[in-house]
Amino acid sequence: MIISKQVEFSASHICRSPQLSDAENERVYGAAANPLGHGHNYIVEVAIEGLPQPVTGMILDLKHLKTILEEKVLDVYDHRLLNREVAPFDRVVPTVENIAIDIWNRLEPHIDSTGRAKLYSVRVHETSELFVEYRGEQG
Repeated sequence: MIISKQVEFSASHICRSPQLSDAENERVYGAAANPLGHGHNYIVEVAIEGLPQPVTGMILDLKHLKTILEEKVLDVYDHRLLNREVAPFDRVVPTVENIAIDIWNRLEPHIDSTGRAKLYSVRVHETSELFVEYRGEQG
């Protein structure tokens, strides 16, 4: 069984690789390579896999999940220029793919200490037309 929770944050980023020339950055990232940055209203969907606990009937305490999302995602990402304010994006290009990986890494250790639930996927919507889904190292 999978249960999902969604949160939203606003952040800006600059998609530029220091290993590429200005012309290459502009070719690869287009307008996203603007050195002044640009922003998005990101939507993050977190899916948790497990079976409902016999006593509570829940896969995971949803208040606990809300707290984790606030502390590990919203407090870190919301209203930030990712390249300058959120590690690892001082050294990793903050593409939507890398954002999904980073959010996974921030959440996964905190989802469930009992082993009954696990993080299934992190989906990050950068725009209404573009999103990425990450399922950790397994897929």
